[in-house]
Amino acid sequence: MINAHFHTYNIIMSKIKTIIGSVLAAGVIAAGGVYAGSNGESNEDAVTTELVKKKKNKHRHKNKNHNDNYGYKQRAVNDNARRYANEPSTTRYDETILLPAIRGNQGGVILRRKAYTALYDKNMRIPRWVAWHLTRQHTYGRNSRKNAQFAEDESVGRPRATNFDYMSSGYDRGHMCPAGDRKLDAQALQETFLFSNCCPQLHGLNSGDWNDLEIQCREWAQKYGSLYIVCGPVLRGVNHKTIGKNRVVVPEAFFKVILCMDGTPKALGFIYEHVSGHKNMGSRVCSVDQVERITGFDFFTALPDNVENRVEATANFSEWR
Repeated sequence: MINAHFHTYNIIMSKIKTIIGSVLAAGVIAAGGVYAGSNGESNEDAVTTELVKKKKNKHRHKNKNHNDNYGYKQRAVNDNARRYANEPSTTRYDETILLPAIRGNQGGVILRRKAYTALYDKNMRIPRWVAWHLTRQHTYGRNSRKNAQFAEDESVGRPRATNFDYMSSGYDRGHMCPAGDRKLDAQALQETFLFSNCCPQLHGLNSGDWNDLEIQCREWAQKYGSLYIVCGPVLRGVNHKTIGKNRVVVPEAFFKVILCMDGTPKALGFIYEHVSGHKNMGSRVCSVDQVERITGFDFFTALPDNVENRVEATANFSEWR
């Protein structure tokens, strides 16, 4: 009889220990810990199961947030791509807009700088065109041209333009990409002083009307946010005046084309004859199509055809004022 009572007592105590152990284990697991049972072994299975559940729930929550964010960003990209109602929604405008197509024997060496991209003619020792993206931020740079010096471009090999070619020549070392457009970065500013970015230019033009156009471009960049610019020499015929021992070619004129993608895309072209004197800027305006016929270059080819054709066909100077 006593043995029967003792057996019943053991069964009841065993159940009580099990219940107490379960309660303790649940409390420890909920706190993120590991419960050690009465047998001295860790109840890792219960903890692992709980952690796996939490991880799965967190992962599902993270995926939901990611999908929501991705959907928001994708909608923003799509909305931005549709900025121009008459253009395809997949249009992307980037630096490839700058680079003119090369036709016929307009070959040369492509120079990719921090400040600009240029097509350099090693036979003439001048660039055929120089292209750069001018933003509002560029116009507020603190770097000064006083700290920069004209220099030979050692990457183009000899013969090449040097300071001695310009000495007593009667011509300035005329920037194509101006130093004033690259004040935001010291390296870029110095790159504008390489002779591969320069052409012989009469002082009256370089410091006069050509400089006025450069200043006007910076004012437009401040107004519109950014511009795509390509400029360079106009070479007529096959025989050209040269200066210096290295026979650096003197252009007969200069061109500049400007594209603005703010709002409705628009563009302007300019041709400046290589003479001193002052003329109204508006008298130098022409369409980009006209500059293409004069130079043989094809500008802004990365634009959709309907946009390129529209902006290059006309030149309305008054809408830029």
